[in-house]
Amino acid sequence: MTTIHWLGAGLSSLPGIKKIAQSSHSMVLWNRTLSKALDAVNALNIDIPVQQLDWQALQQSVNKGDVVVSMLPATMHVQVAKMCLEKQAHFVSSSYISDEMMALDQPSRELGLCFVNEVGLDPGLDHLLAHALVNRYISSDVFNPHNVHYFRSYCGGFPKRANDFKYKFSWSPLGVLKALKSPAQWRADNQVQQTEKPWLALSDFKMTLADGQTETFQAYPNRDSIPFLKQYGFGEDWHVAEFVRGTLRLDGWAQAWRELFDKVDTLQGEQGLSELSEISDELWEKYQYDEGEADRVVLSVELEVRDPDNKHVVFHSHYGVDEAGNENGSAMARLVSLTVAIAIESLLRDELKTGVTAAPHQQQQVDSWLTELSDLGEHIFQHNG
Repeated sequence: MTTIHWLGAGLSSLPGIKKIAQSSHSMVLWNRTLSKALDAVNALNIDIPVQQLDWQALQQSVNKGDVVVSMLPATMHVQVAKMCLEKQAHFVSSSYISDEMMALDQPSRELGLCFVNEVGLDPGLDHLLAHALVNRYISSDVFNPHNVHYFRSYCGGFPKRANDFKYKFSWSPLGVLKALKSPAQWRADNQVQQTEKPWLALSDFKMTLADGQTETFQAYPNRDSIPFLKQYGFGEDWHVAEFVRGTLRLDGWAQAWRELFDKVDTLQGEQGLSELSEISDELWEKYQYDEGEADRVVLSVELEVRDPDNKHVVFHSHYGVDEAGNENGSAMARLVSLTVAIAIESLLRDELKTGVTAAPHQQQQVDSWLTELSDLGEHIFQHNG
């Protein structure tokens, strides 16, 4: 019988663990700190085996055809995936596909293995919504590669009740601070744009919420958006005026973080990294979520298309998610790990391609995954026009 080995029992994993545990699948939960995994299982009121994450023990336990789910830090995914190659097991993670992971594409395909990545919230759910929009546009009567296309995908997590800092941390702030020093690339004004620091490309973003009301957020480009043009089905012959994947923050975030931006901007080298770690510890002490405090996740994926003369809108559709923490877990944990769980079950039904892949783009699968998320209580709304 196929066994699912879920690595990592952090808060962002719990709803997905519960979903799989309540299915008919065999599952083992592995965590570096055994007591935390046991506490998680007790809190979820589920009955599954729990093991301390020891590399040698894991290798001995994984069998051919098993599924290994890595909810560990992203730097460990390739190590886990290479072990899956050796054991001829499938691999699942919610993280971006790195160059090192992509190098495992051919070997995994040759063994008939699925190495599934980018099946969380962002990346993951955002991919599904982008594919849904693009698929619908391509099949419409107004499709024309010479139309002028504007694509915007923004996602962010923050406290449901805004604080003075306009943000709170669910885990160590160090990753967020490092991201402030990461360059970004996207398309705007008909050409590729670049920035070395995301806050220098900050803009206001007005989003229509489920009830039709609008809310203003602050947004900035994240990572490199350009490769996703192809992934989302934008043809090389399309006129793309804007294409951006980025991060949402509450209105006023940049003002609240101004002093922090100035400080981070001066840090360089090993000494800078050491100071960044100290800042991270201070922020964690001051701005971590209180016990039981609700978070909020907002996701907006929008495709606007104008005629070749750029005079009239011929297609405009927008998907949105605006969820808050509840008795089933934080909004971030639910949207990340439930999507991962859906991917696992889809893999076990032989619905996914072999090799290194991201969230599916075929309309039937996209619709199926979105329907299942809705059935699980996650509200995805849509506005047209």
